[in-house]
Amino acid sequence: LVEMIRVIRSARTQGEERGIIQRECADIRAQFRQGDNGERSHSLAKLLYVHMLGYPAHFGQMECVRLIASPRYNEKRIGYLGAMMLLDEKQDASLLITNSIKNDLSHSSQYVQSLALCTLACMGSAEMCRDLAPEIERLLRASNSYIKKKATLCAVHIIRKVPELAELFTPSARTLLSEKNHGVLHGAVVLITELCKRNPDTLDQFRKTVPELVQIMKGLVTSSYSPEHNVAGISDPFLQVRILRLLRILGHNNDTASDAMNDLLAQVATNTDSSKTAGSAVLYETVLTIMDINSESGLRVAGNINCKFIFTTLTTIVQTDHNAVQRHRGTIVDCLKDQDTSVKRRALELSLALVSAVNIRSMMKELLIFLSFCPPELRSQTASGIFNAAERYSPSKRWHIDTILHVLTTAGGDVRDETVPNLIQLITTASELHCYTVHKLYRALVKDIAQQSLVQVACWCIGEYGDLLLKGECEEIEPLQVTEDDVLDALETVLQSHMSSPATRGFALTATMKLSTRITDNVDRIRSIVSIYGSCIDLELQQRAVEYNALFKKYDHMRAAVLERMPVMDKNSPGYTNGDTPGEIKEPDTSKPKPVCDLLDLLGGTDTPLQPSPAPTSTPTTTSSADLLDLLGGLEPTPVPTVSVYEKNGLSLKIQYDKQTETEVTVSLIASNSTQNDITSFTLQAAVPKSVQLQMKAPSGNVIPAHGLGQVTQTVLLNNPNKASLPCFRFVQLSFLLNLSALFMHKLDYTFIPPTGQP
Repeated sequence: LVEMIRVIRSARTQGEERGIIQRECADIRAQFRQGDNGERSHSLAKLLYVHMLGYPAHFGQMECVRLIASPRYNEKRIGYLGAMMLLDEKQDASLLITNSIKNDLSHSSQYVQSLALCTLACMGSAEMCRDLAPEIERLLRASNSYIKKKATLCAVHIIRKVPELAELFTPSARTLLSEKNHGVLHGAVVLITELCKRNPDTLDQFRKTVPELVQIMKGLVTSSYSPEHNVAGISDPFLQVRILRLLRILGHNNDTASDAMNDLLAQVATNTDSSKTAGSAVLYETVLTIMDINSESGLRVAGNINCKFIFTTLTTIVQTDHNAVQRHRGTIVDCLKDQDTSVKRRALELSLALVSAVNIRSMMKELLIFLSFCPPELRSQTASGIFNAAERYSPSKRWHIDTILHVLTTAGGDVRDETVPNLIQLITTASELHCYTVHKLYRALVKDIAQQSLVQVACWCIGEYGDLLLKGECEEIEPLQVTEDDVLDALETVLQSHMSSPATRGFALTATMKLSTRITDNVDRIRSIVSIYGSCIDLELQQRAVEYNALFKKYDHMRAAVLERMPVMDKNSPGYTNGDTPGEIKEPDTSKPKPVCDLLDLLGGTDTPLQPSPAPTSTPTTTSSADLLDLLGGLEPTPVPTVSVYEKNGLSLKIQYDKQTETEVTVSLIASNSTQNDITSFTLQAAVPKSVQLQMKAPSGNVIPAHGLGQVTQTVLLNNPNKASLPCFRFVQLSFLLNLSALFMHKLDYTFIPPTGQP
């Protein structure tokens, strides 16, 4: 065997190793065919090594059966080892060793008996367990502790395979608790635990053994040093853990059993040394037991003394007994400064769980301090936790904004992608803080442009509220005396910086363009900045610059309207309060209907407002913008009639509502032609947000007959599986529209590639 291992390890390639294995397997087969020559056990040992390397060794199964039946101990040992490795309960050969195992269980040698017990516990099938269960029960009453220990673990395997045999081992299991040998005690506790899990009646019987278990546990806790069982100063922590788990099962929902173990649990929680891993494991199981039984509230607090080492447990405790954990908030926060990263992680999870409306300010102060020095791998988790806590419990909008800006300043590169739009939404709703926010963000932008998330929000605010910044008047903060050139210099620095991402440059370019309607003396400079990026290598920036140049040149009369301030975006999500009354839902203002026809008129160029076509009902209905907006967002399902959305040069396009469910909307797009010539190569394209799934069915054709003699229809399925809130209406992008449609798209600040030269 040693020589074979040496040769295999000396192989330089995989192919050379396979060749060696094949030759060795051929020799092993030859040895097996020669019969009893005294070398079979050595050959099987070599085959088992081959099996460990991952090569086929199934041809050795029958040799295992032969060696198990051998009277020689060295051959029987290799045979049983081979059976445990090569056989399982699905193999027919496993049934052939049942009789040999039964004979060996009655052998005079304890070592032969242990081989049979280990094999049965490892790969015994249900049939083998039924046949040999009486023999195992007999060995549980043996006088030899070595055999009792192995028989106990074998009984656990039998119960798991054949649960109805559990009653056979119940009487013997209780007597095993009087043993002094720790190995037998460990097996007995595991056996009783398995019996209690399987049968409620058995659970009631073993609740009477709680005093015995308490005495065993006290003996372990108070015993003097024993080299045989000592692990890092803890007496047999493996047995202590098993006993604590059994006590947890016995004391669950039972006052008598719980009272019997309360003093013991308090003693273990107080006296166990937690400076070593073994002690921490015992304390962990102790706290789990304390929280699962009907223990006194004072005992729960005693369990929390060890919170520095059992954060996982306390994270569960805080959901049921929040006040008990709150008493030790200082200790938990101190663990954020621990040198061990795993301790910091657990302390962070528990600290976030302890945040409430009462302690939001003090806890957030500690978390922000931790964010400034925490390891890089914890920054993202810390920032997300702070955002969630601030969103749920923020005492005011100003505090909420300041907290998020602090996080962006400290760890702007580690925040989630949705942080920027969420903060922008929060700023738009706090109209009284616009001046304060734009001044604070401008200071942060001038100081540092490395934090991309912070720079994006700052650019957005400067573009929207730049006029408030230039006024130099702010009651909430000391105002800055900023000139138009200063603001444009800051934005141009962002555009030219190598640290700015393409998305950040897009924010800065849009902000620069929006300032053209908020300042008076530097419009030519803005025009110059925008024109530079008309040939930018980045397609997004190039597209924006081309569209903005078009606004300056062709549609300058519309520039002020297109670049006006964004409307307030409401965020209707559960738990979002921002200092408002919990549960308060803001109803949309329906007193002033939004004329969708005026917006859609940008696409058609007609001077007459669009009129909805009659619905296929006897009662005439009207169409509001909410009906169209409801196509993509979770508004109430209101019947939508057919609406004409494009009417020009003889081409008419209508959207017809078909059906709507809670998450899906089906509409039909109908195109007709009233000119004298057919329209050929007609195509229709559509774009939706990422949260919406779009499926466009095949159109009825690509030729629209002249004189209205036919139509082209196409069905569109819109699916909103997550019921995402859609604050703005995404309009249908038609490939045959003129460049004027790009203005409407940019008004909503969405990407649109203008068509070129399509009829």
